[in-house]
Amino acid sequence: MKPLIPIVVVVGILHGALPTFASGPEHPLQPSAPRAVTLVESQAPPVVRAGLLQSTLIVLPAEEKVANVFAGDTVDWVFDGGHVASRFISVKPKTANTSTDIHIVSDHGNEYTLELREISSDADAHYDSKILIELGDKAAKEKLAQLPVFVPATELDKAKQDAATAQAAQAATLKAEQGKEEAYRSQYPGSLHFDYSWDEKKGKELGLQQIWRDDKFTYLRGQFQETPALYEVKDKKPSLINFDFANGLYTVPKQVDAGYLAIGKQRVEFHRNAEVK
Repeated sequence: MKPLIPIVVVVGILHGALPTFASGPEHPLQPSAPRAVTLVESQAPPVVRAGLLQSTLIVLPAEEKVANVFAGDTVDWVFDGGHVASRFISVKPKTANTSTDIHIVSDHGNEYTLELREISSDADAHYDSKILIELGDKAAKEKLAQLPVFVPATELDKAKQDAATAQAAQAATLKAEQGKEEAYRSQYPGSLHFDYSWDEKKGKELGLQQIWRDDKFTYLRGQFQETPALYEVKDKKPSLINFDFANGLYTVPKQVDAGYLAIGKQRVEFHRNAEVK
């Protein structure tokens, strides 16, 4: 295993251009359902099954954001945390049958280590599409209740007020959503809106076919040779967002007004048409 190399992720994670897709895996890769992994400092790092040229989304606990990332192999693997600090990191292997470690430091001072392994030659063609990190150590859990260690001293008072307000709002939202979730799942929205615009030539080159939304979700469908990274753009600032991906369909658990798909230097921007919002 190569020594860990720091990756700049204070406002974004370094990622390189991908090589030309010369040949695919021995069998079609399939995304697995999201998987939770419990990290315990005294135990060996859990193994994440990654698919060749397919994105695996690593999700930190809701209270945390990524402060920094270190990786052993930054040549055969792409690491992308977006341009705004968030709890999401996208990893993608560029070379078959490779492995590396990823070490994540959160803004609360917690440290997480995972072993990444590319599995395109395995008999089991399922790779991890999303990894949800859960804490197994008491000390790590206690840090989540504290203020982020990277908050400047001049902002501590404001941060305390914001944290209390956010905690109360989160509790109220969670209680309300729990009551609505079962009823919502029993009914599919009666109206879909196909009110997005994008450069169709660039979309065709990337594999994008359609974008639409309902009253709660945004969907993007296409035939992609490799999985593009998905960004939301707010106030002209792009950030990596949460999504599920299966069989060429992105499902984003929110309405996205503007964003883009990207593979290396290829990029397709999309936005909702203002007149139909």
